[in-house]
Amino acid sequence: MNFVQPIRDPEIIKSIKTYLKEQNERNYMLFVTGINSGLRISDILPLKVKDAKKSHFSLRETKTGKQKRIQITPSLRRELKRYIEGKEDDDYLFKSREGRNKPIGRNMAYRILRKAAKEFGLDEIGTHTLRKSFGYHFYQQTKDVAMLQEIFNHSSPQITLRYIGVNQDSMDKAMIKFKI
Repeated sequence: MNFVQPIRDPEIIKSIKTYLKEQNERNYMLFVTGINSGLRISDILPLKVKDAKKSHFSLRETKTGKQKRIQITPSLRRELKRYIEGKEDDDYLFKSREGRNKPIGRNMAYRILRKAAKEFGLDEIGTHTLRKSFGYHFYQQTKDVAMLQEIFNHSSPQITLRYIGVNQDSMDKAMIKFKI
């Protein structure tokens, strides 16, 4: 598995959102849901329309089996409300064109993100980039590593900071300043 990075630049996030929205509403909503919830792609893809009508996503994490409750942010709430209008409660949010009512697969989600990343010259991008981008920007806005550690269900603050790339940022800055 390749190591992926968060998208650190808010302007690039904004540009990707615009690009995806012009391409395909479903793909745009996949991106927006990922960067605003911090959920793993394996927990995003099974979401249904009825899940988006609540104030929070309540689910059992695929990876850990633990129950999780994530508040839906006001901006994501607005986008979801518009997106689900006219859809049935049991429809998958990110419906595949194959089959009657099946969600897109992890590989399709990866291809969607890689295509957008290529458009903007980004490397080290994958499905986990959405979760890491959420974490990176949550931390930049709140500086609350303990809360982020809880959201991500990590065992230590150090793991969380390394996971979202903050340690990498610090090392990069130190190396730029370093001279002998």
